[in-house]
Amino acid sequence: MNKLIRLLALVIICEGVGILGSFFTAPAISTWYVTLNKASFNPPNYVFGPVWITLYFLMAVSLFLILEKKLKKQKNFLIVLFSLQLFLNFLWSVIFFGWHQPLLALIEIGVLWVVIALLIIDFWKFSKPAAILLIPYILWVSIASFLNLSIVLLNP
Repeated sequence: MNKLIRLLALVIICEGVGILGSFFTAPAISTWYVTLNKASFNPPNYVFGPVWITLYFLMAVSLFLILEKKLKKQKNFLIVLFSLQLFLNFLWSVIFFGWHQPLLALIEIGVLWVVIALLIIDFWKFSKPAAILLIPYILWVSIASFLNLSIVLLNP
């Protein structure tokens, strides 16, 4: 039962970051974002919610698998790195949707991508399943990076 509570807490934390980000995203979707020129490959808005809910869940399970390992000093580093990517994930919504700064958001998402890649590499050393669970996340952030870039290029 203790493991289930720990997992549930991690899911709430990760999904909570998504909810916090939506406070910046939701108002901008129907106002500022709708006015932007977007690439032809830009998915419809209704796709983003379910994808992010799934990705935050996978992040939580991934961290749970790491926390279940008997690690000493590495565990603290992994938690800090995981927390950093979660913060950068949130910050992108603030920069892009809250501040309406696509170019700055593009730079920030590049940093986020690097941190996720480092997280996957470090998780792989201790739990291959934990690392594999983060692969859809980095793939989606890669797509989001291209979408962000297209908005920068199409909206001078």
